[in-house]
Amino acid sequence: MLQWIRSNRPTVIGVGLLVTLVVMGSLVVPGFISVQNARSILLLAAFLGLASLGQTMVALLGGLDLSIPYVIGAANILLPSLINAGMPAGLAMTILVLAGLVAGALNGALSYKLQGQALIMSLGFGFAVVGAAQIYTTLGSAVGGNVFAPIPAWLTNIAAFNGRFFGLPIPPVIVIWIAVTAVTLLIVKNTWFGHSLYALGGSRVAASRLLISEFRTWLAVHAISGGMSAFTGVLLLGFSGGGYVAVGDPYLFTTVAAVVIGGTSLLGGGGGYGSTVIGALVLTVLTSLLVGMGMSFAAQQAVVGLLIIPMVALYARTPHIRSQI
Repeated sequence: MLQWIRSNRPTVIGVGLLVTLVVMGSLVVPGFISVQNARSILLLAAFLGLASLGQTMVALLGGLDLSIPYVIGAANILLPSLINAGMPAGLAMTILVLAGLVAGALNGALSYKLQGQALIMSLGFGFAVVGAAQIYTTLGSAVGGNVFAPIPAWLTNIAAFNGRFFGLPIPPVIVIWIAVTAVTLLIVKNTWFGHSLYALGGSRVAASRLLISEFRTWLAVHAISGGMSAFTGVLLLGFSGGGYVAVGDPYLFTTVAAVVIGGTSLLGGGGGYGSTVIGALVLTVLTSLLVGMGMSFAAQQAVVGLLIIPMVALYARTPHIRSQI
């Protein structure tokens, strides 16, 4: 038992922190333990969790993708623009997710060639994507940044607080997140691709001797990151009811925070998406608690920052797998 706890220390810490926050909330905030609040927390955590999937995979290779919020914002304004142009919403969503995959792969190809500057490369690529989206959506208009269109009821139902899943009062985006989590965990655990992520994050030299292609894996994880970012962006349209280019801004560092709090090593090779799910829930529960306590946005940022610092310091005490071989 002790051996299992030591080998899964980040997960144990994350679950313990989550339970602690829930208990604190129940004691401090009236109505914190309620069906409505649980639904709200899971809904917001679902968006963060979906956006953090690609970030987790990139982190497993020892990188970070800062283009995520900008791809989210681009998809969020492009979808209503395409709907206004007469394209069916389902087709528009499919095209945008595929475009996100292509954009992510291009981001991966560029950042792979300049891995020493991959962080800045992904940020610059994100600026380019969202800038191009704004240029397209503002053609013939003097106003940019917001795009409105009639949102299909089924899309609103998927992402809205009062959405229903086969008659049950559960927003379908939560079910989608659960399904994506299950599929991701199965793929990472049981496929060559999943094993390649940990092999490359642990030791690129050892991985190359196992004939694992660093370039193809790097390209794949960035494509997944771009596709999931676009998917999150189109789902957020159903939540907000209108396209807003800055809708992805909160995800610039919250995706990184979810990865870090969950215990995935930013050096690569340790952690995983299951840990990020816990991190996303911790962040969302903490935010709900702070809002319930009446804290301002600035105060919330300070508290989250004070949480991340000791978590990183704690996880940093565990030697990276490269130093254990």
